[in-house]
Amino acid sequence: MINHYRAARAELDAPGSPFATTMTEVRGISIKTFVSAPPTMRVIWENSIGHADKDYVVYEDERYTYADIHSQVRKLAQYLVEHGVTPGTRVALAMRNYPEWIVGYWATLSVGAAVVGMNAWWTTPEMEYALNDSAPVVLIADDERIERFSQIASPPKLHILAVRTDRALPAGSGRWAEVLAMADPGVLPDVDIDTDDDVTIFYTSGTTGFPKGAQLTHRGSVSNIFNMLTMTMAANSAEAKGIAAGDIPAPTSTPAALSPAFMAPTPLFHVTACNCILHPATVMGGKLVLTYKWDPGRALELIEREKVTSMSGVPTMSRELLLHPDWENRDTSSLQGMGGGGAPLQPDLVNKIAGALKGGQPSTGYGMTETHGIITANSARWLIAKPASCGPIVPTLEAKLVDEDGNDLPAGPDTVGVLCVKGAVIIKGYLNRPEANAETIQNGWLNTGDIARIDEDGFVFIVDRAKDMVLRGGENVYCSEVETAIYHHESIAEAAVFGIPDERLGEEVAVVLVLQPGKKLTEDELRTFLSGTLAKHKIPAKVWFRDEPIPRNASGKFLKRELRKELIGE
Repeated sequence: MINHYRAARAELDAPGSPFATTMTEVRGISIKTFVSAPPTMRVIWENSIGHADKDYVVYEDERYTYADIHSQVRKLAQYLVEHGVTPGTRVALAMRNYPEWIVGYWATLSVGAAVVGMNAWWTTPEMEYALNDSAPVVLIADDERIERFSQIASPPKLHILAVRTDRALPAGSGRWAEVLAMADPGVLPDVDIDTDDDVTIFYTSGTTGFPKGAQLTHRGSVSNIFNMLTMTMAANSAEAKGIAAGDIPAPTSTPAALSPAFMAPTPLFHVTACNCILHPATVMGGKLVLTYKWDPGRALELIEREKVTSMSGVPTMSRELLLHPDWENRDTSSLQGMGGGGAPLQPDLVNKIAGALKGGQPSTGYGMTETHGIITANSARWLIAKPASCGPIVPTLEAKLVDEDGNDLPAGPDTVGVLCVKGAVIIKGYLNRPEANAETIQNGWLNTGDIARIDEDGFVFIVDRAKDMVLRGGENVYCSEVETAIYHHESIAEAAVFGIPDERLGEEVAVVLVLQPGKKLTEDELRTFLSGTLAKHKIPAKVWFRDEPIPRNASGKFLKRELRKELIGE
Protein backbone atom coordinates (compact mmCIF):
# COMPACT_ATOMS: atom_id res chain seq x y z
CA MET A 1 0.00 0.00 0.00
CA ILE A 2 2.87 2.42 0.63
CA ASN A 3 3.57 2.46 -3.13
CA HIS A 4 0.07 3.84 -3.71
CA TYR A 5 0.65 6.55 -1.11
CA ARG A 6 3.95 7.55 -2.71
CA ALA A 7 2.28 7.70 -6.12
CA ALA A 8 -0.51 9.90 -4.74
CA ARG A 9 1.97 12.32 -3.16
CA ALA A 10 3.99 12.47 -6.40
CA GLU A 11 0.88 13.30 -8.45
CA LEU A 12 -0.10 16.10 -6.08
CA ASP A 13 3.41 17.59 -6.28
CA ALA A 14 3.67 17.30 -10.08
CA PRO A 15 4.09 20.47 -12.17
CA GLY A 16 0.70 22.00 -12.92
CA SER A 17 -0.96 20.54 -9.83
CA PRO A 18 -2.65 23.07 -7.50
CA PHE A 19 -0.50 21.58 -4.74
CA ALA A 20 2.85 21.57 -6.57
CA THR A 21 5.84 22.86 -4.57
CA THR A 22 8.93 24.83 -5.52
CA MET A 23 12.00 26.29 -3.84
CA THR A 24 11.73 29.97 -2.88
CA GLU A 25 14.17 32.27 -1.10
CA VAL A 26 12.64 33.80 2.04
CA ARG A 27 14.66 35.93 4.44
CA GLY A 28 17.83 34.67 2.75
CA ILE A 29 16.95 30.97 3.13
CA SER A 30 15.87 28.65 0.30
CA ILE A 31 12.70 26.84 1.40
CA LYS A 32 9.91 24.68 -0.05
CA THR A 33 6.71 26.61 -0.80
CA PHE A 34 3.47 25.97 -2.69
CA VAL A 35 3.45 27.46 -6.21
CA SER A 36 -0.26 28.34 -6.24
CA ALA A 37 -0.92 29.26 -2.61
CA PRO A 38 -2.85 32.51 -2.00
CA PRO A 39 -0.53 35.26 -0.72
CA THR A 40 -2.39 36.13 2.49
CA MET A 41 -4.95 34.87 4.98
CA ARG A 42 -7.15 37.84 4.03
CA VAL A 43 -7.57 36.23 0.59
CA ILE A 44 -8.56 32.97 2.31
CA TRP A 45 -11.21 34.87 4.28
CA GLU A 46 -12.50 36.88 1.33
CA ASN A 47 -12.97 33.69 -0.71
CA SER A 48 -15.17 32.19 2.01
CA ILE A 49 -18.01 34.59 1.16
CA GLY A 50 -18.89 32.05 -1.50
CA HIS A 51 -20.39 29.99 1.33
CA ALA A 52 -22.58 32.91 2.46
CA ASP A 53 -25.78 31.00 3.28
CA LYS A 54 -24.11 28.04 4.98
CA ASP A 55 -23.83 27.67 8.74
CA TYR A 56 -20.37 28.77 9.83
CA VAL A 57 -20.26 29.03 13.63
CA VAL A 58 -22.41 27.17 16.13
CA TYR A 59 -21.74 28.13 19.74
CA GLU A 60 -23.92 26.11 22.12
CA ASP A 61 -27.42 27.22 20.96
CA GLU A 62 -26.27 30.24 18.92
CA ARG A 63 -25.95 29.91 15.14
CA TYR A 64 -24.26 32.17 12.56
CA THR A 65 -23.93 31.83 8.79
CA TYR A 66 -20.87 32.83 6.77
CA ALA A 67 -22.79 35.94 5.71
CA ASP A 68 -23.49 36.83 9.37
CA ILE A 69 -19.83 36.57 10.34
CA HIS A 70 -18.64 38.40 7.21
CA SER A 71 -20.89 41.33 8.12
CA GLN A 72 -19.55 41.40 11.68
CA VAL A 73 -15.96 41.16 10.40
CA ARG A 74 -16.46 44.17 8.10
CA LYS A 75 -17.95 46.21 10.95
CA LEU A 76 -15.20 45.27 13.39
CA ALA A 77 -12.50 45.94 10.79
CA GLN A 78 -13.83 49.49 10.41
CA TYR A 79 -14.04 49.86 14.22
CA LEU A 80 -10.42 48.73 14.63
CA VAL A 81 -9.17 51.20 12.02
CA GLU A 82 -11.09 53.98 13.78
CA HIS A 83 -9.29 53.04 17.02
CA GLY A 84 -5.77 53.20 15.65
CA VAL A 85 -5.22 49.70 14.26
CA THR A 86 -3.04 49.85 11.12
CA PRO A 87 -0.91 47.33 9.21
CA GLY A 88 1.94 46.15 11.42
CA THR A 89 0.14 46.84 14.72
CA ARG A 90 -1.46 44.17 16.95
CA VAL A 91 -4.83 43.32 18.48
CA ALA A 92 -5.04 40.98 21.49
CA LEU A 93 -7.89 38.47 21.83
CA ALA A 94 -8.50 37.25 25.38
CA MET A 95 -11.60 35.13 25.84
CA ARG A 96 -13.14 31.69 25.78
CA ASN A 97 -14.06 30.03 22.48
CA TYR A 98 -16.78 32.55 21.76
CA PRO A 99 -17.91 33.46 18.21
CA GLU A 100 -16.43 36.91 18.87
CA TRP A 101 -12.94 35.34 18.91
CA ILE A 102 -13.42 34.24 15.30
CA VAL A 103 -14.80 37.63 14.26
CA GLY A 104 -11.88 39.35 15.99
CA TYR A 105 -9.40 37.04 14.29
CA TRP A 106 -10.56 37.61 10.70
CA ALA A 107 -11.14 41.35 11.19
CA THR A 108 -7.68 41.91 12.66
CA LEU A 109 -5.73 40.10 9.95
CA SER A 110 -7.91 41.69 7.27
CA VAL A 111 -6.67 45.16 8.22
CA GLY A 112 -3.05 43.98 8.13
CA ALA A 113 -2.60 43.74 11.90
CA ALA A 114 -1.48 40.67 13.84
CA VAL A 115 -3.68 38.77 16.27
CA VAL A 116 -2.18 38.22 19.72
CA GLY A 117 -3.76 35.02 21.01
CA MET A 118 -3.94 35.45 24.78
CA ASN A 119 -4.07 32.23 26.78
CA ALA A 120 -7.42 32.36 28.58
CA TRP A 121 -5.95 30.37 31.49
CA TRP A 122 -3.29 32.96 32.28
CA THR A 123 -3.16 34.61 35.67
CA THR A 124 -2.96 38.40 35.94
CA PRO A 125 0.90 38.49 36.00
CA GLU A 126 1.09 36.23 32.93
CA MET A 127 -1.47 38.37 31.11
CA GLU A 128 0.40 41.54 32.05
CA TYR A 129 3.68 40.15 30.72
CA ALA A 130 2.21 39.20 27.33
CA LEU A 131 0.46 42.55 26.89
CA ASN A 132 3.66 44.44 27.65
CA ASP A 133 5.65 42.13 25.38
CA SER A 134 3.31 42.34 22.38
CA ALA A 135 2.08 45.94 22.85
CA PRO A 136 -1.36 45.60 21.23
CA VAL A 137 -3.34 48.70 20.26
CA VAL A 138 -6.66 47.04 21.15
CA LEU A 139 -7.63 44.31 23.64
CA ILE A 140 -10.83 42.39 22.86
CA ALA A 141 -11.72 40.51 26.03
CA ASP A 142 -14.55 38.74 27.84
CA ASP A 143 -15.70 39.25 31.42
CA GLU A 144 -13.19 36.95 33.15
CA ARG A 145 -10.20 38.38 31.27
CA ILE A 146 -11.32 42.00 31.86
CA GLU A 147 -11.49 41.22 35.57
CA ARG A 148 -7.89 39.97 35.49
CA PHE A 149 -6.81 42.98 33.43
CA SER A 150 -8.34 45.27 36.07
CA GLN A 151 -5.97 43.78 38.66
CA ILE A 152 -2.85 44.97 36.80
CA ALA A 153 -1.30 47.70 38.92
CA SER A 154 0.10 49.68 35.96
CA PRO A 155 -1.92 48.52 32.95
CA PRO A 156 -0.58 49.19 29.46
CA LYS A 157 -2.28 51.90 27.42
CA LEU A 158 -4.68 50.32 24.95
CA HIS A 159 -8.31 50.42 23.88
CA ILE A 160 -10.55 47.77 25.47
CA LEU A 161 -13.44 46.24 23.53
CA ALA A 162 -15.57 44.23 25.97
CA VAL A 163 -17.34 41.00 25.01
CA ARG A 164 -20.21 39.35 26.91
CA THR A 165 -19.90 41.42 30.08
CA ASP A 166 -21.98 44.00 31.94
CA ARG A 167 -19.23 45.07 34.35
CA ALA A 168 -18.05 48.65 34.58
CA LEU A 169 -15.21 49.39 32.16
CA PRO A 170 -12.30 51.84 32.13
CA ALA A 171 -13.09 55.21 30.57
CA GLY A 172 -12.98 55.16 26.79
CA SER A 173 -13.65 51.42 26.46
CA GLY A 174 -16.12 50.01 23.97
CA ARG A 175 -18.68 47.21 24.04
CA TRP A 176 -19.37 44.59 21.40
CA ALA A 177 -22.95 45.85 20.99
CA GLU A 178 -21.52 49.10 19.63
CA VAL A 179 -19.76 47.18 16.86
CA LEU A 180 -22.92 45.25 15.94
CA ALA A 181 -24.90 48.50 15.83
CA MET A 182 -22.58 49.99 13.18
CA ALA A 183 -23.69 50.21 9.57
CA ASP A 184 -22.13 47.43 7.47
CA PRO A 185 -19.55 49.17 5.22
CA GLY A 186 -19.95 46.41 2.66
CA VAL A 187 -16.21 46.08 2.04
CA LEU A 188 -13.03 45.58 4.06
CA PRO A 189 -10.56 48.46 4.43
CA ASP A 190 -8.08 48.78 1.56
CA VAL A 191 -4.67 47.86 2.99
CA ASP A 192 -1.40 46.39 1.73
CA ILE A 193 -0.39 43.07 3.31
CA ASP A 194 2.83 41.21 2.51
CA THR A 195 2.87 37.42 2.48
CA ASP A 196 5.62 37.40 5.13
CA ASP A 197 3.93 39.88 7.48
CA ASP A 198 2.97 38.62 10.94
CA VAL A 199 -0.59 37.32 11.09
CA THR A 200 -0.61 35.89 14.60
CA ILE A 201 1.44 36.01 17.80
CA PHE A 202 0.84 32.78 19.71
CA TYR A 203 2.62 32.36 23.03
CA THR A 204 4.44 29.17 23.91
CA SER A 205 5.55 28.28 27.42
CA GLY A 206 9.01 29.63 28.10
CA THR A 207 12.00 27.84 29.59
CA THR A 208 13.02 30.93 31.55
CA GLY A 209 9.80 31.69 33.37
CA PHE A 210 8.09 33.75 30.67
CA PRO A 211 6.26 32.59 27.53
CA LYS A 212 7.68 33.36 24.08
CA GLY A 213 5.56 35.05 21.40
CA ALA A 214 5.92 33.01 18.20
CA GLN A 215 5.52 35.17 15.07
CA LEU A 216 3.31 33.30 12.62
CA THR A 217 3.09 34.73 9.10
CA HIS A 218 0.51 34.80 6.32
CA ARG A 219 2.73 32.55 4.17
CA GLY A 220 3.15 30.01 6.96
CA SER A 221 -0.55 29.95 7.85
CA VAL A 222 -1.67 29.50 4.23
CA SER A 223 1.01 26.83 3.72
CA ASN A 224 -0.27 24.88 6.72
CA ILE A 225 -3.77 24.85 5.19
CA PHE A 226 -2.36 23.53 1.91
CA ASN A 227 -0.25 20.96 3.79
CA MET A 228 -3.35 19.66 5.58
CA LEU A 229 -5.39 19.51 2.37
CA THR A 230 -2.57 17.71 0.55
CA MET A 231 -2.14 15.10 3.28
CA THR A 232 -5.88 14.37 3.30
CA MET A 233 -6.07 14.17 -0.49
CA ALA A 234 -3.02 11.91 -0.65
CA ALA A 235 -4.53 9.47 1.85
CA ASN A 236 -7.85 9.40 -0.04
CA SER A 237 -6.16 9.02 -3.43
CA ALA A 238 -3.93 6.21 -2.17
CA GLU A 239 -7.01 4.43 -0.83
CA ALA A 240 -8.67 4.67 -4.25
CA LYS A 241 -5.52 3.43 -5.99
CA GLY A 242 -5.36 0.46 -3.63
CA ILE A 243 -8.98 -0.46 -4.37
CA ALA A 244 -8.44 -0.10 -8.13
CA ALA A 245 -5.35 -2.33 -7.95
CA GLY A 246 -7.24 -4.96 -5.97
CA ASP A 247 -4.89 -4.59 -3.00
CA ILE A 248 -7.71 -3.71 -0.62
CA PRO A 249 -11.42 -4.56 -0.82
CA ALA A 250 -13.87 -1.97 -2.07
CA PRO A 251 -16.31 -0.63 0.54
CA THR A 252 -19.61 -2.50 0.68
CA SER A 253 -21.62 0.67 1.21
CA THR A 254 -21.35 4.33 0.24
CA PRO A 255 -21.23 6.73 3.20
CA ALA A 256 -23.87 9.45 3.31
CA ALA A 257 -22.84 12.77 1.76
CA LEU A 258 -22.56 15.20 4.66
CA SER A 259 -21.48 18.82 4.80
CA PRO A 260 -18.17 19.17 6.69
CA ALA A 261 -18.73 20.02 10.35
CA PHE A 262 -15.78 20.41 12.70
CA MET A 263 -15.92 20.30 16.47
CA ALA A 264 -13.26 22.56 18.03
CA PRO A 265 -12.97 21.50 21.68
CA THR A 266 -9.52 22.96 22.29
CA PRO A 267 -8.76 26.69 22.77
CA LEU A 268 -8.64 28.92 19.70
CA PHE A 269 -5.54 30.64 21.12
CA HIS A 270 -3.54 27.55 20.07
CA VAL A 271 -2.59 26.46 16.56
CA THR A 272 -4.44 23.17 17.09
CA ALA A 273 -7.88 24.80 17.03
CA CYS A 274 -7.06 27.99 15.10
CA ASN A 275 -4.74 26.84 12.31
CA CYS A 276 -5.70 23.17 12.13
CA ILE A 277 -9.50 23.39 12.57
CA LEU A 278 -10.74 26.96 11.99
CA HIS A 279 -8.61 27.51 8.87
CA PRO A 280 -9.44 24.31 6.93
CA ALA A 281 -13.09 24.48 8.01
CA THR A 282 -13.31 28.00 6.55
CA VAL A 283 -11.65 26.99 3.28
CA MET A 284 -14.03 24.04 2.89
CA GLY A 285 -17.16 26.02 3.75
CA GLY A 286 -17.55 23.87 6.82
CA LYS A 287 -19.34 24.45 10.08
CA LEU A 288 -17.41 25.06 13.30
CA VAL A 289 -19.01 23.78 16.52
CA LEU A 290 -17.89 25.47 19.76
CA THR A 291 -18.79 24.91 23.41
CA TYR A 292 -18.47 26.99 26.58
CA LYS A 293 -16.15 24.37 28.05
CA TRP A 294 -15.23 20.77 27.38
CA ASP A 295 -17.86 18.31 28.54
CA PRO A 296 -17.97 14.89 26.80
CA GLY A 297 -21.71 14.48 27.38
CA ARG A 298 -22.48 17.88 25.86
CA ALA A 299 -20.04 17.18 23.03
CA LEU A 300 -21.88 13.97 22.14
CA GLU A 301 -25.18 15.85 22.16
CA LEU A 302 -23.77 18.41 19.72
CA ILE A 303 -22.14 15.75 17.52
CA GLU A 304 -25.58 14.18 17.10
CA ARG A 305 -27.46 17.49 16.64
CA GLU A 306 -24.98 19.15 14.27
CA LYS A 307 -23.91 15.97 12.45
CA VAL A 308 -20.26 16.63 13.23
CA THR A 309 -17.95 14.93 10.72
CA SER A 310 -14.60 15.64 12.42
CA MET A 311 -13.74 15.75 16.13
CA SER A 312 -10.16 16.88 16.56
CA GLY A 313 -8.87 17.57 20.05
CA VAL A 314 -6.24 16.17 22.36
CA PRO A 315 -6.34 12.34 22.70
CA THR A 316 -7.82 12.66 26.18
CA MET A 317 -11.03 13.98 24.67
CA SER A 318 -11.45 11.09 22.23
CA ARG A 319 -10.95 8.63 25.06
CA GLU A 320 -13.51 10.42 27.25
CA LEU A 321 -16.08 10.37 24.43
CA LEU A 322 -15.64 6.62 23.88
CA LEU A 323 -15.90 5.90 27.61
CA HIS A 324 -18.92 8.13 28.19
CA PRO A 325 -22.18 6.26 28.94
CA ASP A 326 -23.96 8.31 26.24
CA TRP A 327 -21.67 7.03 23.46
CA GLU A 328 -23.96 4.08 22.79
CA ASN A 329 -27.11 6.20 23.02
CA ARG A 330 -26.10 9.09 20.75
CA ASP A 331 -26.02 9.01 16.95
CA THR A 332 -22.33 9.45 16.09
CA SER A 333 -22.61 7.94 12.61
CA SER A 334 -21.70 11.29 11.02
CA LEU A 335 -18.15 11.14 12.43
CA GLN A 336 -15.70 10.46 9.61
CA GLY A 337 -12.57 11.39 11.56
CA MET A 338 -11.67 11.41 15.23
CA GLY A 339 -8.40 11.98 17.04
CA GLY A 340 -6.22 15.06 16.83
CA GLY A 341 -2.86 16.19 18.13
CA GLY A 342 -1.35 18.17 20.97
CA ALA A 343 -0.18 14.88 22.54
CA PRO A 344 0.67 11.40 21.25
CA LEU A 345 -2.33 9.29 20.21
CA GLN A 346 -1.72 6.08 22.14
CA PRO A 347 -1.75 2.89 19.98
CA ASP A 348 -4.60 1.35 22.00
CA LEU A 349 -6.72 4.45 21.39
CA VAL A 350 -6.08 4.22 17.64
CA ASN A 351 -7.65 0.76 17.59
CA LYS A 352 -10.50 1.79 19.90
CA ILE A 353 -11.44 4.68 17.60
CA ALA A 354 -11.20 2.48 14.51
CA GLY A 355 -13.55 -0.04 16.12
CA ALA A 356 -16.01 2.52 17.47
CA LEU A 357 -16.60 4.70 14.40
CA LYS A 358 -19.24 3.30 12.06
CA GLY A 359 -18.16 5.31 9.04
CA GLY A 360 -14.87 6.89 9.99
CA GLN A 361 -11.25 6.37 10.92
CA PRO A 362 -8.77 7.61 13.53
CA SER A 363 -6.37 10.42 12.69
CA THR A 364 -3.45 12.11 14.35
CA GLY A 365 -0.83 14.71 13.65
CA TYR A 366 2.36 16.03 15.13
CA GLY A 367 3.17 19.70 15.07
CA MET A 368 4.16 22.81 16.95
CA THR A 369 3.25 26.46 17.26
CA GLU A 370 6.62 27.08 15.65
CA THR A 371 5.49 25.27 12.47
CA HIS A 372 2.10 27.02 12.18
CA GLY A 373 0.46 23.63 12.75
CA ILE A 374 1.35 20.17 11.49
CA ILE A 375 4.76 18.66 10.77
CA THR A 376 3.33 15.22 10.02
CA ALA A 377 -0.11 13.64 9.63
CA ASN A 378 -1.31 10.04 9.85
CA SER A 379 -4.79 8.65 9.40
CA ALA A 380 -7.03 5.76 8.36
CA ARG A 381 -5.35 2.47 7.41
CA TRP A 382 -1.85 3.99 7.58
CA LEU A 383 -2.39 4.96 11.21
CA ILE A 384 -3.85 1.53 11.98
CA ALA A 385 -0.84 -0.11 10.30
CA LYS A 386 1.65 2.14 12.12
CA PRO A 387 -0.23 3.26 15.27
CA ALA A 388 2.96 4.45 16.99
CA SER A 389 3.83 6.80 14.10
CA CYS A 390 2.65 10.38 13.73
CA GLY A 391 2.95 10.02 9.95
CA PRO A 392 5.10 11.29 7.07
CA ILE A 393 6.47 14.83 6.72
CA VAL A 394 4.18 17.43 5.09
CA PRO A 395 4.98 18.74 1.56
CA THR A 396 6.58 22.09 2.44
CA LEU A 397 9.01 20.75 5.02
CA GLU A 398 12.40 19.12 4.74
CA ALA A 399 13.47 16.99 7.71
CA LYS A 400 16.70 15.71 9.19
CA LEU A 401 17.98 14.19 12.42
CA VAL A 402 20.89 15.67 14.37
CA ASP A 403 22.93 14.62 17.40
CA GLU A 404 23.23 16.50 20.70
CA ASP A 405 25.83 18.82 19.20
CA GLY A 406 23.72 19.65 16.15
CA ASN A 407 25.66 17.47 13.71
CA ASP A 408 23.64 15.85 10.92
CA LEU A 409 23.07 12.12 11.35
CA PRO A 410 23.02 9.66 8.43
CA ALA A 411 19.52 8.84 7.17
CA GLY A 412 18.28 5.36 7.99
CA PRO A 413 15.37 3.59 9.73
CA ASP A 414 17.51 2.85 12.79
CA THR A 415 18.89 6.37 13.19
CA VAL A 416 17.60 8.18 16.26
CA GLY A 417 18.23 11.88 16.78
CA VAL A 418 16.73 15.30 17.39
CA LEU A 419 14.24 16.17 14.64
CA CYS A 420 14.91 19.40 12.73
CA VAL A 421 12.66 20.79 9.97
CA LYS A 422 12.91 23.58 7.40
CA GLY A 423 10.29 25.10 5.10
CA ALA A 424 7.48 27.59 4.51
CA VAL A 425 5.72 26.88 7.81
CA ILE A 426 8.63 27.76 10.10
CA ILE A 427 7.86 30.87 12.17
CA LYS A 428 9.63 34.15 11.50
CA GLY A 429 10.96 33.98 15.06
CA TYR A 430 10.07 34.82 18.65
CA LEU A 431 8.93 38.36 19.42
CA ASN A 432 11.69 40.35 21.18
CA ARG A 433 13.79 37.19 21.70
CA PRO A 434 16.89 37.26 19.48
CA GLU A 435 18.71 34.77 21.73
CA ALA A 436 15.87 32.25 21.53
CA ASN A 437 15.72 32.71 17.76
CA ALA A 438 19.43 32.00 17.39
CA GLU A 439 19.14 28.92 19.58
CA THR A 440 16.01 27.42 18.00
CA ILE A 441 16.29 28.35 14.30
CA GLN A 442 19.66 28.00 12.57
CA ASN A 443 20.02 28.55 8.80
CA GLY A 444 16.27 28.03 8.47
CA TRP A 445 16.29 24.73 10.38
CA LEU A 446 13.98 24.60 13.39
CA ASN A 447 15.14 22.36 16.21
CA THR A 448 11.92 20.73 17.45
CA GLY A 449 13.51 19.48 20.65
CA ASP A 450 11.92 16.08 20.01
CA ILE A 451 13.92 12.88 19.57
CA ALA A 452 12.68 10.84 16.63
CA ARG A 453 13.41 8.20 14.02
CA ILE A 454 12.17 8.07 10.42
CA ASP A 455 11.45 4.61 9.02
CA GLU A 456 12.08 3.28 5.52
CA ASP A 457 8.65 4.54 4.38
CA GLY A 458 9.29 8.08 5.59
CA PHE A 459 7.00 7.78 8.63
CA VAL A 460 8.14 9.66 11.73
CA PHE A 461 8.16 8.09 15.21
CA ILE A 462 8.61 10.40 18.20
CA VAL A 463 10.84 8.53 20.65
CA ASP A 464 11.30 11.08 23.42
CA ARG A 465 11.47 14.78 24.16
CA ALA A 466 14.81 16.49 24.47
CA LYS A 467 13.17 19.49 26.13
CA ASP A 468 12.56 19.48 29.86
CA MET A 469 8.81 19.68 29.38
CA VAL A 470 5.52 18.11 30.47
CA LEU A 471 2.82 17.67 27.84
CA ARG A 472 -0.37 17.93 29.89
CA GLY A 473 -3.60 17.53 27.95
CA GLY A 474 -2.08 19.24 24.92
CA GLU A 475 -0.55 22.10 26.93
CA ASN A 476 3.24 22.44 27.07
CA VAL A 477 4.43 23.02 30.63
CA TYR A 478 8.14 23.81 30.89
CA CYS A 479 9.62 22.39 34.06
CA SER A 480 12.03 25.27 34.59
CA GLU A 481 9.16 27.76 34.55
CA VAL A 482 7.40 25.86 37.35
CA GLU A 483 10.67 25.43 39.26
CA THR A 484 11.37 29.16 39.01
CA ALA A 485 7.99 29.93 40.58
CA ILE A 486 8.51 27.33 43.33
CA TYR A 487 11.92 28.69 44.26
CA HIS A 488 10.31 32.01 45.18
CA HIS A 489 8.95 30.28 48.30
CA GLU A 490 11.28 30.83 51.22
CA SER A 491 11.02 27.24 52.45
CA ILE A 492 12.43 25.63 49.28
CA ALA A 493 15.98 24.35 49.10
CA GLU A 494 15.66 22.15 45.98
CA ALA A 495 12.88 21.54 43.47
CA ALA A 496 12.80 19.13 40.53
CA VAL A 497 9.72 19.23 38.28
CA PHE A 498 8.93 16.47 35.77
CA GLY A 499 6.02 14.66 34.16
CA ILE A 500 4.30 11.51 35.35
CA PRO A 501 1.85 9.38 33.34
CA ASP A 502 -1.83 10.26 33.59
CA GLU A 503 -4.53 8.18 31.90
CA ARG A 504 -6.78 11.15 31.14
CA LEU A 505 -4.28 13.93 30.38
CA GLY A 506 -1.35 11.92 29.04
CA GLU A 507 0.99 13.51 31.56
CA GLU A 508 0.58 15.41 34.81
CA VAL A 509 3.00 17.81 36.50
CA ALA A 510 4.89 16.45 39.51
CA VAL A 511 7.62 17.84 41.75
CA VAL A 512 10.13 16.58 44.29
CA LEU A 513 11.00 19.10 47.01
CA VAL A 514 13.77 19.42 49.58
CA LEU A 515 12.96 22.04 52.23
CA GLN A 516 15.29 24.44 53.96
CA PRO A 517 16.42 23.24 57.43
CA GLY A 518 13.74 23.91 60.02
CA LYS A 519 11.12 24.92 57.43
CA LYS A 520 7.70 23.32 56.93
CA LEU A 521 5.42 23.26 53.89
CA THR A 522 2.37 21.24 52.88
CA GLU A 523 1.11 20.36 49.40
CA ASP A 524 -1.91 22.63 49.81
CA GLU A 525 0.25 25.53 50.99
CA LEU A 526 2.49 25.11 47.95
CA ARG A 527 -0.45 25.09 45.53
CA THR A 528 -1.97 28.16 47.17
CA PHE A 529 1.37 29.95 46.87
CA LEU A 530 1.73 29.05 43.19
CA SER A 531 -1.85 29.95 42.27
CA GLY A 532 -0.95 33.64 42.28
CA THR A 533 1.76 33.28 39.62
CA LEU A 534 1.09 30.12 37.60
CA ALA A 535 -1.92 29.08 35.53
CA LYS A 536 -3.80 26.18 37.13
CA HIS A 537 -2.61 23.55 34.65
CA LYS A 538 1.05 24.29 35.53
CA ILE A 539 0.67 23.72 39.29
CA PRO A 540 1.99 20.28 40.33
CA ALA A 541 -0.69 17.67 40.91
CA LYS A 542 1.73 15.37 42.74
CA VAL A 543 4.27 16.54 45.34
CA TRP A 544 6.96 14.43 46.99
CA PHE A 545 9.01 15.71 49.93
CA ARG A 546 12.55 14.42 50.31
CA ASP A 547 14.98 14.69 53.22
CA GLU A 548 18.21 14.01 51.32
CA PRO A 549 19.49 16.15 48.41
CA ILE A 550 18.12 15.42 44.93
CA PRO A 551 20.66 13.36 42.92
CA ARG A 552 22.65 15.28 40.29
CA ASN A 553 25.00 14.50 37.43
CA ALA A 554 28.60 15.66 37.08
CA SER A 555 27.53 19.06 35.75
CA GLY A 556 25.16 19.59 38.67
CA LYS A 557 21.89 18.96 36.82
CA PHE A 558 19.15 17.01 38.57
CA LEU A 559 18.86 13.39 37.39
CA LYS A 560 15.14 13.59 36.69
CA ARG A 561 14.88 10.35 34.74
CA GLU A 562 16.41 8.41 37.62
CA LEU A 563 14.22 10.30 40.10
CA ARG A 564 11.09 9.48 38.12
CA LYS A 565 12.10 5.81 37.88
CA GLU A 566 12.75 5.68 41.62
CA LEU A 567 9.35 7.18 42.48
CA ILE A 568 6.99 5.63 39.93
CA GLY A 569 9.02 2.81 38.41
CA GLU A 570 9.27 4.34 34.92
